[in-house]
Amino acid sequence: MLLFIVLSNTAFHLWRSAYGPSGWQPVTGGGLDHAVQFAMITALDLRVYPLFAFLFGYGMMQLFLRLTAAGAAERDAVRILRRRSLLLMVIGLAHATLLMAGDIVGYYGLLSLALGALFLRRSDRALKWWIAIGAAQLVLVSAQPVISALLQGELGSLGDAGADPGAAAYGAGEGSWFAAAGTRLTTGLFVTFTAAPFSLIGGGYVIFLLGFRAARRRILEEPGRHLPLLRRTAVLGIAVGWLGALPAALAHVGALDVPDDAQSETGVLTVLRELTGYGAGLGYVAVVALFVHWWSGRPARARTKAAVVVSAISAVGKRSLSSYLAHSLLFAPLLAAWGLGIGAHLTSATMALFAVGVWLVTVAGAYAFERREWRGPVEVVLRRLMYR
Repeated sequence: MLLFIVLSNTAFHLWRSAYGPSGWQPVTGGGLDHAVQFAMITALDLRVYPLFAFLFGYGMMQLFLRLTAAGAAERDAVRILRRRSLLLMVIGLAHATLLMAGDIVGYYGLLSLALGALFLRRSDRALKWWIAIGAAQLVLVSAQPVISALLQGELGSLGDAGADPGAAAYGAGEGSWFAAAGTRLTTGLFVTFTAAPFSLIGGGYVIFLLGFRAARRRILEEPGRHLPLLRRTAVLGIAVGWLGALPAALAHVGALDVPDDAQSETGVLTVLRELTGYGAGLGYVAVVALFVHWWSGRPARARTKAAVVVSAISAVGKRSLSSYLAHSLLFAPLLAAWGLGIGAHLTSATMALFAVGVWLVTVAGAYAFERREWRGPVEVVLRRLMYR
């Protein structure tokens, strides 16, 4: 997940590139760059956030169950998690202002504040009903403009290719750090206090509740008991997610003739990508769970050969918030115009290599912490403030 996130976030720092109608990926570059753009639109953009939301909800329910199993009253457990949500909102807004406008921690901090209070103590039956309601909301709210335009024969009227590209919200091209911070803060406030509440109204919370439900069933801890479900989710989820993004990817590289408005952030192709992205996010989770099940069943000798790699990546997971923030600390000053400005000289392909390098640095750092049995620094602070 963190590798996908850093690939996505660094793409917005190609601040001298010309961005396409969607505002997410540049249209400049050679054949290799277009291949990278095609792959990111198909497999990554608008697919990582549902993955993160599911895991966030899963971890939140895990923590709630762990607290109550240890003897905490449900009300006290909810209070601790409420404090955690507020702290995450503070961390997210600080992160957005100082380094990276596209922060998602504050966004999910606000969502978890509301959903934790409403759903952590609900029965499985109630969760099932609200998952169904959320899914219906998601489809109706997102698809309603498309259906209306389709019935009126004005499908091409959706979207606005003349709007500012999404990359502009990151302020990476600002020469002054203070000017960029203002842009980033505006974006961070919008994402946290406008986009997150809209997710509650529009049904985007459904992926969060699916994480709650899956945690109660221990699907990721005990994948062997849920293999048919995981296999179906992996195959169908990824197929739906990739096929839903394929028209936008083909249009981006010029293989499909589609009006620019349809490719824009409010256009029909982006709506299709966003809706099908939920399937891809769940599919990726299922693939990892299936890998873990396969890996744990291998002979001890075979597992020993790759033990360092698996341990290092696992160490990142244990320090996910520290690793996530470390990404921005590494790439923002190097790439942005207010820093060294390297983003002006990179292309989609070379930026992807750079992003992988940033991720590998955090893997090495997390593994070093793991060997010394140190927690992540941000996790230490968060835990102390949570439990006071």
